[in-house]
Amino acid sequence: MSDAEALTPAQSPLRRLTGVQIIGSGSFVPDHVVTNEALARLGCDAEWIIQRTGIRERRHAPPEMSTSDMAVAAAERCLQAAGIDRRRIDLLVLGTLSPDYLLPATATAVQTRLGLCCPAMDVSAACAGFLYALVTGMQYVATGCSEYALVIGADTNSRVMNPDDKKTYPLFGDGAGAVLVTRGSSEQGLVSYTLGADGMGEKLLVRLGGGSRSPLVNGSCAPSDWFVRMDGRPVFKWAVRLLEDSSRQVLSASGYTTDDVNLWIFHQANIRILDAAADALGVGREKCETHIDRYGNTSAGSVPIALDESLRAGRFGRGDLLMLSGFGGGLAWGTALVRW
Repeated sequence: MSDAEALTPAQSPLRRLTGVQIIGSGSFVPDHVVTNEALARLGCDAEWIIQRTGIRERRHAPPEMSTSDMAVAAAERCLQAAGIDRRRIDLLVLGTLSPDYLLPATATAVQTRLGLCCPAMDVSAACAGFLYALVTGMQYVATGCSEYALVIGADTNSRVMNPDDKKTYPLFGDGAGAVLVTRGSSEQGLVSYTLGADGMGEKLLVRLGGGSRSPLVNGSCAPSDWFVRMDGRPVFKWAVRLLEDSSRQVLSASGYTTDDVNLWIFHQANIRILDAAADALGVGREKCETHIDRYGNTSAGSVPIALDESLRAGRFGRGDLLMLSGFGGGLAWGTALVRW
């Protein structure tokens, strides 16, 4: 894919999904803070990281901690906030690009450790994973197939990024976020949303090794293929255009304008992407949730962590409009206007 081809996101259908609401949220990041200065031993330049990404530090999970551990911690905080008997939860959907194992789904480990009795599945849509998982959980609730759906986004990026890749490794951190979804009023839920994917960009963000195309066992997988590879320049251009275009499409379909949105919660990929999209949309920085300076890019954990932290900080309340957007490998994306 050329840079020019990567500039324009593919048009994807716009949908409405109301009658659902989020009644609790929770998040978790590991205690271990990794500053830019701490990455100097890997040959990374601290000032370059700040100028190019806006990241000053990120969190890395200790060796004994995995994606399911962080997902459980975030979910426990979510359930505590919701105040719902966990025996009533009848669906668990987990978005992740860094599962505990290739098989089985990490969601099943989370389910049993939370003491739930329900279906549990992973959704693999990279940094768009939480939005894909959220729409999936909300669809189950809206159709009456679920009463309470627990939706989680979690990633242990430090395990799948190459320390020798000085342009990619500093961008990512570890973390998880969770929400609990149930029925709501006819005004609540996704006023308008779009999910999309463009497989033409599959090699722009990719882990080549470990799947059926390049198994670990037959020697065809090079050690470096285990790690994520990213072609940063076209991904950057695509992401900026994607955020602007999909946000405008969702707003147009809903009949609202940028001024009607109380808070914008974009996937925390790069501060320059967020700033460029905000400028293009004419949105003030005070209306954009930002934590990339503290956590880096937490992939599927990014949007739910930001959602939980902004909710606990009192940045929005019932009846407010939120714009959520996740985007990344696939290339996949999800953008939704939520009536809280």
